[in-house]
Amino acid sequence: MKIDEIENIELKFLDLDDYQELKTAMISAYTNMPGSYWKEEHIKSLIDKFPEGQVVIKINGQLAGVALSIVVDYDAFDDTHTYEQITGKYSFDTHDDEGDVLYGIEVFIKPSFRGLRLGRRLYDYRKELCEKLNLKSIAFGGRMPNYHKYASELSPKEYIDKVRRKEIQDPVLNFQISNDFHPAKVMKGYLDGDKASQDFAILMEWDNIYYQKPSKKAATKKTVIRLGLIQWQMRPYKDLDELLEQAEYFIDAVSGYRSDFALFPEFFNAPLMAGNNHMSTADAIRELAKHTQAIAHKFSEFSISYNINIITGSMPEMIDGRLYNVGYLCRRDGTMERYEKLHVTPDEAKVWGMQGGNQIKAFDTDCGKIGVLICYDSEFPELSRLLADEGMDILFVPFLTDTQNGYSRVRHCAQARAIENECYVAIAGSVGNLPNVQNMDIQFAQSMVFTPCDFSFPTNGIKAEATPNTEMILIADVDISLLRELNQFGAVHNLRDRRTDLFELKKK
Repeated sequence: MKIDEIENIELKFLDLDDYQELKTAMISAYTNMPGSYWKEEHIKSLIDKFPEGQVVIKINGQLAGVALSIVVDYDAFDDTHTYEQITGKYSFDTHDDEGDVLYGIEVFIKPSFRGLRLGRRLYDYRKELCEKLNLKSIAFGGRMPNYHKYASELSPKEYIDKVRRKEIQDPVLNFQISNDFHPAKVMKGYLDGDKASQDFAILMEWDNIYYQKPSKKAATKKTVIRLGLIQWQMRPYKDLDELLEQAEYFIDAVSGYRSDFALFPEFFNAPLMAGNNHMSTADAIRELAKHTQAIAHKFSEFSISYNINIITGSMPEMIDGRLYNVGYLCRRDGTMERYEKLHVTPDEAKVWGMQGGNQIKAFDTDCGKIGVLICYDSEFPELSRLLADEGMDILFVPFLTDTQNGYSRVRHCAQARAIENECYVAIAGSVGNLPNVQNMDIQFAQSMVFTPCDFSFPTNGIKAEATPNTEMILIADVDISLLRELNQFGAVHNLRDRRTDLFELKKK
């Protein structure tokens, strides 16, 4: 049929009244497999068990294509199953309303209607149904109708590789790959009588990136996460209580906007060193380190009372006589985790005698996995890639920079991390002056939230930005589901396209 002859295209649920037309269409579609059509009792069984899974496309009132499917508990089968096994010897008793995989039983387009991309409509419907029912994936055994021409010289794997490289034309396999299905396994003896495929089939799968594993806990996994960044003003404080009062003010503010995270800058507690000006710079920061545990525990209390996850920026800490730059993730469930700055700047090492840490890992939260890199660490791309490999969705970067040069290094490197790791990156710094604190006298900052650069995100990769050098909070929502779409369907695939056959990155 030609496009100019089409008056109406309709996608509808299969009805038993369609059976005779369906039978005729199947006979015309499978001329090389005589007798390969479903009997009326089979269609009735499918419609009774799972009406949503059985759809047809009609053009000008004529049946043009069909897609039949069931839901199965995939753990009840293995990857070497046969068509007869997955269909329960064609009874479809394997259909399970509580299953986790949408399994394709049949899909075809009547020969006279091919070339109109109708198959894509049927596959798109299956994907939407899979997402609607919160199923893990779609699977089916895909035929290789041209394999018999090459079976004497190519193994199934070699055949598939050549099809993927466009060296061999296989209309079925090419179509499935172009619709985002990927080959998972070659199955022998899948469909009796399929001589064209030499009795082989390819287990094809499509993963539902929106799948949420059912949980018995009284909680839901959020996909839209609200970030609260605190652009902290460096000002004198008479004591720790006054600094904590100011910190609580900002936590209360971002919590009032129902933020899921509060991010403080690096060394936000530095004003407390003003009282130690009579000491050397190295001794003054070690004196400051004595407050770190008290601040961390107070922030943990704030995280519970204000129902917000808090990234405490960073603070100096003494461990076994050595000085480190560390911070704490204070979860709103009361648990805490520690992170370290791995790369200290030359100035930190020279003036303070600070040591680099040795621990890096992604953290689980009620909003997904996050990572934290303190300031200079964001300029080393290997660290964020390790975190991305652990499933990080949001990278937090607390920083402290005194000049625009230093700020620009952090800002541009952080934005690069968002692009190359397909994640969100939030950076928060301090502003203002501390004339009475040595080595901490001036600050420059503009806190920001960065995104990948693709169609679902801002064209410049900036979700939100604070006013430079001004005390304020910055609130921004980030959608984790967009990252899943980017990974699967983005214009480029920065994570998936890595040449791991040439290089690898791993922790020692």
